[in-house]
Amino acid sequence: MIERYARPEMKRTWSDETKFDTWLRVEIAVCEAWAETGGIPKESLPAIRRARVDMGRMAQVLKETHHDVTAFLASVAESVGPEARYIHMGLTSSDVMDTALALQMMDAADILEHDIVALLAVLQDRALEHKNTIMMGRTHGVHAEPITFGLKLALWREEMKRNAIRLAEARKNISVGKISGAVGTYATVPPRVEEIACARLGLQPDPVSSQIIQRDRHAQFVTTLAIVAGSLEKFATEIRGLQRTEVLEAEEPFSPGQTGSSAMPHKRNPELCERVCGLARLIRGHSLTALENLTLWHERDISHSSAERVVLPDSCLALDYILDLFTGVMRGLQVYPERMKENIGLTKGLVFSQRVMLALIARGLSRQEAYKLVQRNAMQTWRERKDFLSLLEADPDVTRHIAVDELRPLFDYSVFLTHVDDIFQRVGLQKPARLHRDDKNSGGGPA
Repeated sequence: MIERYARPEMKRTWSDETKFDTWLRVEIAVCEAWAETGGIPKESLPAIRRARVDMGRMAQVLKETHHDVTAFLASVAESVGPEARYIHMGLTSSDVMDTALALQMMDAADILEHDIVALLAVLQDRALEHKNTIMMGRTHGVHAEPITFGLKLALWREEMKRNAIRLAEARKNISVGKISGAVGTYATVPPRVEEIACARLGLQPDPVSSQIIQRDRHAQFVTTLAIVAGSLEKFATEIRGLQRTEVLEAEEPFSPGQTGSSAMPHKRNPELCERVCGLARLIRGHSLTALENLTLWHERDISHSSAERVVLPDSCLALDYILDLFTGVMRGLQVYPERMKENIGLTKGLVFSQRVMLALIARGLSRQEAYKLVQRNAMQTWRERKDFLSLLEADPDVTRHIAVDELRPLFDYSVFLTHVDDIFQRVGLQKPARLHRDDKNSGGGPA
């Protein structure tokens, strides 16, 4: 089912045609290594290099052998002739399958890296655009103190930069080949053949293997994909929250003619972000399967094989899709600065409670005394929906320490923007922010 979401390049990477062509690349590289070390005649190489995989013929043989590698070898041999006797010489199936699988995962990682770079570029542009777009910061889902929307996006960008590093490390650890024979002892194929073949394929030889490349490498790869997907789910969940009718500070793209509900024409649902969240859960489940694949009997069994044929391609296909999908969401994201200001004002100035408390402490009160005094007025604001500043100005216990004309300057929204430039410089976002198309003074306080 995941193929319905697949983009062409990633789909091609995990197609049967690519898999068997990659198997053939490995077989030819090993033959070339054998010829270079004198193990087979060099004169056999032209015929071997002309080898082809006949998918139809392979399917016919598979019905008899019930073994895909032997069916593959039979199909290839028919395209080569007598020199086919040198193909697969000294090898076991996993030599070919695991080495080829490494090449497929490397190609998939390269596609995903490109996807992450594209998302990073969009996050950077939108972060700079909304560098000073003030909004409510929330903890526990409750209003805390103002931040800027640009800071939120800068944080997402930093997380995706870490994900790029994780993916590069995972790619490095799966970029190994294994041409060491039945149980990894090199009894039927010397290490030099492995070294030459892997070099031709752009791989490092696995320093030691059993009959397979150990699955901790593959588990790291899939769990890395799950972490990336988890980040996307986190970002998408935030947009879903910001799109709630009661909040409506941001909204995923909604094109002309699009419908949100078959019953309710007014609906504009965050269905793209919900799709990201759903597929992220799928990838996270696949990461558990990849971890389960670490444990095999003795030098190997094939309990991992059937699972990998699902979790590796599906995880790559799904992540490629949701990376591209979320990049499109961010590119077209509708941001509503005026609504952000309105929402900041909902608590009637309570966002400045810490500023007032610190001012009282500076006037000589203990932290406990200042906290209790400010909280008393804050709770009255909550209960009676009265303006926080007005309550403070009318409270003699407050004005005894802070004069009325000294309170109002504490209620200045610009203080929350004081170090935005410092944070942007710290994360390498130094390009001047573009003015928001709808709000050329987005750094001000609530309307």
